[in-house]
Amino acid sequence: MVTVMKLEKAPQETYADIGGLDTQIQEIKESVELPLTHPEYYEEMGIKPPKGVILYGPPGTGKTLLAKAVANQTSATFLRVVGSELIQKYLGDGPKLVRELFRVAEEHAPSIVFIDEIDAVGTKRYDSNSGGEREIQRTMLELLNQLDGFDSRGDVKVIMATNRIETLDPALIRPGRIDRKIEFPLPDEKTKRRIFNIHTARMTLAEDVNLSELIMAKDDLSGADIKAICTEAGLMALRERRMKVTNEDFKKSKESVLYRKKEGTPEGLYM
Repeated sequence: MVTVMKLEKAPQETYADIGGLDTQIQEIKESVELPLTHPEYYEEMGIKPPKGVILYGPPGTGKTLLAKAVANQTSATFLRVVGSELIQKYLGDGPKLVRELFRVAEEHAPSIVFIDEIDAVGTKRYDSNSGGEREIQRTMLELLNQLDGFDSRGDVKVIMATNRIETLDPALIRPGRIDRKIEFPLPDEKTKRRIFNIHTARMTLAEDVNLSELIMAKDDLSGADIKAICTEAGLMALRERRMKVTNEDFKKSKESVLYRKKEGTPEGLYM
């Protein structure tokens, strides 16, 4: 994996770690997994596979998790960069880093380039005299050049993720560059149940635990919120030297997670 151009170990996540999202899994299989593992299918059909996909939806709905899972499934090199880091940490070097990202992708192919928070560099372009805005535009133009410069039949695939697809420049997500848009909505009751089951499968639950109460509550829990609730509930039991997690633990952990979410705490800080 590459985080700001640093190679790290391959993702361990699998499709089995994802609760629900059956449609999204199928779409990313068709768009990314099969073109890398069985390119001959597309040749036999006489069609070109997508060059890349964009995953969009609210924070914590599984976009990054699915990108890691498909990399695991294909055994591809996973190169991850956060869009905001291209601008904030490397002012003046954004275009250079984009070129280096795709060079490393080709060198370590088959590979998946995952650009998270693409809205940091891919927003609609406006005339601006500020250095920061010009840097964003230069980085964006270099990204477009790189997307235009490789063959969809090759063994490099691009996955982008955003919470705000409506802000993106249409030039970035037009067909021929990003050919598939995959939406990640907040989970419905059925999906919430599957996510709770995944994260409580190895927990020892007290007899009074009523997950249905949490699942059927009318609140906007994301998959990341549910994972955080289960983790926090387990920690509450550990603090009191209990080996069983109670219903009260889940209630308190949910209140804590929702409070921090309301206060704007980044989800990664309470997962």
